[in-house]
Amino acid sequence: MFMNFLRENRYAVGILTLIRVYIGWSWLTAGWGKVTGEFNAAGFLMGAINNETVIEYYPTFHAFLENFAIPNAEMFSVMVAWGELLVGLGLIFGVLTTTAAFFGIMMNFAFMFAGTLSTNPWMVLFTIFILAAGYNAGRFGGDHWVIPFIRQQFLNKRNKKRKVVNDTVTAS
Repeated sequence: MFMNFLRENRYAVGILTLIRVYIGWSWLTAGWGKVTGEFNAAGFLMGAINNETVIEYYPTFHAFLENFAIPNAEMFSVMVAWGELLVGLGLIFGVLTTTAAFFGIMMNFAFMFAGTLSTNPWMVLFTIFILAAGYNAGRFGGDHWVIPFIRQQFLNKRNKKRKVVNDTVTAS
């Protein structure tokens, strides 16, 4: 019943739009500061691998940070900065909303695994509602036009492939 409310109700669209814009603004402001400033993730990554909680409770994540993230800290700096900015834009404008929410929640979990809490648990909680709502979360946004366009493009390609396959089968 609650899922139907999230996925189909007009009032839910309004509530989800407010949540989406709030979470998007949080991501956008964090990302903008990193993209326009001198952001370097190396300090954060070093702090995470030296965190006793991360070492004890998340040994796999610790190994990932130590063996992959630290040696590629420059790449992670760019990915985090632009990822935060793009997730924020996607959520604010409601374009590819569920994709933006998915990548946002993945970053939130990565930050929490690294030992930081801040607003991450709240953002995860709110983002779960956006993900559960699916298309309805972006209905008052760009998804109103973008998703039908993508579906139409995908269906046209699928129908062309079927036609080619059917023509080949009947010609044989």
